[in-house]
Amino acid sequence: MSASTAVLRAELRLLLREPFSLFWIVAFPTVLLTILGLIPAFREADPDLGGRRVIDLYVPVNVLLALLMAGIQVLPPVLSGYRERGVLRRMSTTPVRPVSLLAAQIVLHLAAALASVLLVVAVGRIAFDVALPGQVPGYLLALLLAALSALALGAAVTAVTPTTKSTTVVGSIVFYPMMFLAGVWLPVQAMPDLLRHVVEYFPFGAASQALDQAAGGSWPDWAHLGVTAAWAAVLIAAAARWFRWE
Repeated sequence: MSASTAVLRAELRLLLREPFSLFWIVAFPTVLLTILGLIPAFREADPDLGGRRVIDLYVPVNVLLALLMAGIQVLPPVLSGYRERGVLRRMSTTPVRPVSLLAAQIVLHLAAALASVLLVVAVGRIAFDVALPGQVPGYLLALLLAALSALALGAAVTAVTPTTKSTTVVGSIVFYPMMFLAGVWLPVQAMPDLLRHVVEYFPFGAASQALDQAAGGSWPDWAHLGVTAAWAAVLIAAAARWFRWE
């Protein structure tokens, strides 16, 4: 336990030396939410959205964006860099196992993403009068499943790419479609019916719907939770199956 704690502390110090990484995880989703909230039309009730405002829909979207930033854009190059430089291979010859380093990275990036989630929800409430989640347990469950999906997807990207450069390229290729599925460009709830039904079969489309339902005070649809959980399980299994220590 002491060795794992030492690794966690060391990785925390290294993460704090990367302000740009922390900016994209912690600050960028809130910055984007603020920019969207300053658009007057986004603060007006829309009959096509059941009387809700566009900014109400974008709080869950930016919550997912924080998870995607941590899981797909920031975490994979770090893990790939450790592998490419032989850090994981050298650690395998010491009492501290490589899995301790991987676990520390996942914990720290998850913590940064959760801090971003709290900031998004707080700014949405204070600055734009967005209601706090009405179904807190359901919201937290959907958030946990979405976080697992994002981190597992990042680990899977790392597993199938041999170098840090290729990890960054593939991560970027995966990131933008995931942003669309999460509703960054167009909230899932505002998509045409056919497109929305298709998107809901993917992890972040389903998670967006689940978070939105919980934010509105309803328990998330079990189908949305099930889709997100199934993708998380598949991605975790893929990452575990193909991840290479060297």
